[in-house]
Amino acid sequence: MATAAMTREPFMPRRPRGLGLGFVLAVLAHVLLILALAFGVNWHSRQVQGVEAELWAAVPQFAAPPRQAAPEPAPVVKPPAPAPEPPKSVPRPEPVQPDPQIAIEKAKKEQAQLREQQAREEEQKRQQKLERDRQEQQQREQAKRDQDKRDQEKREAAEKQQRELQEKKREQQDLAAQKAARDAQLKRMMNQVEGNGGPTSTGNAARTAGPSANYAGRVAAYLRPEIKFDPASIQGNPDAVVEVRVTPDGRILSRRLVKSSGVPAYDDAVLRALDIKGSLPPDVNGLPPLFELTFRPRD
Repeated sequence: MATAAMTREPFMPRRPRGLGLGFVLAVLAHVLLILALAFGVNWHSRQVQGVEAELWAAVPQFAAPPRQAAPEPAPVVKPPAPAPEPPKSVPRPEPVQPDPQIAIEKAKKEQAQLREQQAREEEQKRQQKLERDRQEQQQREQAKRDQDKRDQEKREAAEKQQRELQEKKREQQDLAAQKAARDAQLKRMMNQVEGNGGPTSTGNAARTAGPSANYAGRVAAYLRPEIKFDPASIQGNPDAVVEVRVTPDGRILSRRLVKSSGVPAYDDAVLRALDIKGSLPPDVNGLPPLFELTFRPRD
C-alpha cells in the first residue's frame, strides 16, 4: 500500500473521504422511515362481503333439477372493532398569577427611570438656560464696553475741544496782555511828560504806585464768596496783608503773605481765594504790577 501511495500520480484526484459514515447515516434514515410507516399507518384486515347477481337469458330456458346443495360455511363473525377512545381532555393550564412583589419592584424601577429621565431633562434645560444667560451676559457686557468706548471717545473729543478752546483763550489773553502792556508802556511814556498825581502830590513819578482808595473794599467783596472761614471762631478783627503781583489786565502772577493775621486758617483761606479767582477786578486807573492788599475777617 505504501508503494501504491508513493507511485500515485501527483495530479490524480484524491479519493473522497467519509463514505462509510454517509452509508451508515443513509441506512439509519431508511430504518427510521420504515418504523414511522409501520406505527403510523392503521393496519386493519376485514372480510370482503360476497355479491350476488341474477342473470337473465334472452331465450327462455328451464332450470335443471336442484342438486344437493353443499352446506354453506358458517359465516365468520368478526368481533367488532373497539371503539376509539375519546381524546383525553388536556387540562387547561391555570393562568400564572403575577407576584405582587415583582410588580411592585417593576413599578418602582419604572418610577426611578422616569425620575432619572425627568432629572436629565431638567438638567439639560438648566444647562441650556445657563448657556443662554451666559450669552446674554456676554452680549450685555460687550454692549456696555462698546458704549463705554463711545462715551470715552466723546469725552476725549470734548476734552480735546475744551483744551483747544482754553489754549485759544490763553493765546487771546496773552495777546490782550501784550497789547495792554504795550498800551501801558505808551501811557507811562506819555505820563512822563506830565504827572497824574493829585494837587498836593510831592512825588516825581508818572503815577501813584498803588491802587485807588476804595479798591481794597472792592477786592474784599470780590473774594468774600471764596473765603471759607467763620469769623465767629476768632476774637477781634486782625489784619492779613498779602503782596500781589499782577498783569496790567489784573491776572494774578503770584501772591505772598506779608503779614499774618495770627490765625493760620484765615490766612490760608485768603490765599486760597486768590488762587481760585486767579485774577483781580480792574481799577479805575489800571493796576500797578505789584501792590499789597489788607484783609480782615469781619469786614
